[in-house]
Amino acid sequence: MQETNRHELRYDVVVVGGGSAGLSAALVLGRSRRRTLVLDSGEPRNAPSSGVHGFFSRDGIPPEELLEVGREQLEPYPSVEVCSTRVTGTSGDNGDFEVTLENRTVVRARKLLLATGVVDELPEKPGFTELWGRGVYHCPYCHGWEVRDRPLAVLNSGEGAAERAAFIRNWSRDLVLLTDGPTNLNEEGRRTLRALDIPVREERISHLEGGAAGGLRRIHFEDGSPLEREGLFYVPPQRQGSGLAKMLGCEIVAMGQAPAGVKSDPATRETTVAGVYVAGDGGNAVQSALLAAASGAKAAFFMNHALVADEVAAAVGAAT
Repeated sequence: MQETNRHELRYDVVVVGGGSAGLSAALVLGRSRRRTLVLDSGEPRNAPSSGVHGFFSRDGIPPEELLEVGREQLEPYPSVEVCSTRVTGTSGDNGDFEVTLENRTVVRARKLLLATGVVDELPEKPGFTELWGRGVYHCPYCHGWEVRDRPLAVLNSGEGAAERAAFIRNWSRDLVLLTDGPTNLNEEGRRTLRALDIPVREERISHLEGGAAGGLRRIHFEDGSPLEREGLFYVPPQRQGSGLAKMLGCEIVAMGQAPAGVKSDPATRETTVAGVYVAGDGGNAVQSALLAAASGAKAAFFMNHALVADEVAAAVGAAT
């Protein structure tokens, strides 16, 4: 996109984020004949994963291939543009927002959709980043089937550790709970683990070892002892993938595993700032590619409804 007059680039909707949520929203908006701009920084959260699972009609598809299909299916809709760029700032009010791109181009939009996702904050221990999505997993619905009945571990030291371990046990009975140090497990939690025959290891983790063919092979502890495991389930802390919601003044609340999710109306997906909507993991308590896509479609429905209402109100006002 070339540098141009800021007032010439006006859209019905600017979608920030080109993942499942953003592309799904753009498809609905294109079919609604809305001039839409999708801004994609090209850093999908699930890029390390070997496949997107549980996505209806696309189970197991590589993440980048899923996005390629999504972009291709936008091509028949001439009102939709996709631009590979970062957003550096945004301002304005409902009906007239300004979005600044990294090349200093400023585009205007009547509505904004934030589909910028979240960032997983992994432990600074060797192996976690390297094996993320390929041996270390956050979601059993996404990855549990692929490691079913294999030796697994759960990393959790919080009050819900026993509950989390019991949940993962559905995919494998060969399971160990790791706490990476002293835990605050109460007696009820310990009774649950004993009843389910889930041992607890409280040693500090040193590093993770991958196998020659990929995937997790061993978990090493600081005392030098190893634990043979083929999958580790861990829900890391998260932060917003973008500072735009905060910049716009949207309310941020604790949401599921994320301490900072963008609050929205559950029916319309509109945030606490009029005209700004949220879709995807950045505003979903339960996270998956399929649910992100669904939330993007839902947000698009209601953005189009709001645009129609604005147009009707303007026409009636002009006529009177």
